[in-house]
Amino acid sequence: MTQRPTAFAIAVAVGALCAFTPRASDAAQQASYSSTDSDKKPLPQGPALDNEYRLGPGDKLRIEVYKDAQLSQSVQIRPDGKITLPLVGDVEASGRTPIELRDTIAKSLKEYITSPTVTVIVVEALASQVYVMGEVSHPGPLPMHGPTTILQALAMAGGFKEFANTKDVRVLRPTATGVQTLKFNYKDAINGDVKPFFLRSGDTVIVP
Repeated sequence: MTQRPTAFAIAVAVGALCAFTPRASDAAQQASYSSTDSDKKPLPQGPALDNEYRLGPGDKLRIEVYKDAQLSQSVQIRPDGKITLPLVGDVEASGRTPIELRDTIAKSLKEYITSPTVTVIVVEALASQVYVMGEVSHPGPLPMHGPTTILQALAMAGGFKEFANTKDVRVLRPTATGVQTLKFNYKDAINGDVKPFFLRSGDTVIVP
């Protein structure tokens, strides 16, 4: 499967301060997430709709450990969803946000390093697919080359048809325990009333 550079850039400072830097879709872009031992607050539990990109098998990462070239590694998430790092060993990466992975690595390194500063950089995301069906102009499978929001997927599907119910869009998401149904209100999204909703590979977007 052909891989392309990710189409977004996110820089997260210590303490989970985030800044988004959009570029042209064909430009090589990365997302970096840095953490230190001073991060005391637990990560907030996300809502039903994803507002952060989640890693998956095939994603290429750069793990930077501040002032330690030997621990800093370029890795690719294996089909089993894990990566392997010096000292830390195998770490579950698939399904986590880069921030969650960053914090997990930093916590594991505390046994060996005082106040480790870890940065997770998403170098390249594996191309995957979502499916859009129903009242859109061009229903069918859509490739995802890196993080893709539901708004972007709907745009790639040609937008809504005249009689689409934009307030009751559904996303069917396969999980280990069955298919999860998530609701999406297009009007709320374009008004800025909700956070960005990132799709996952295998999601099916249904527009009634």
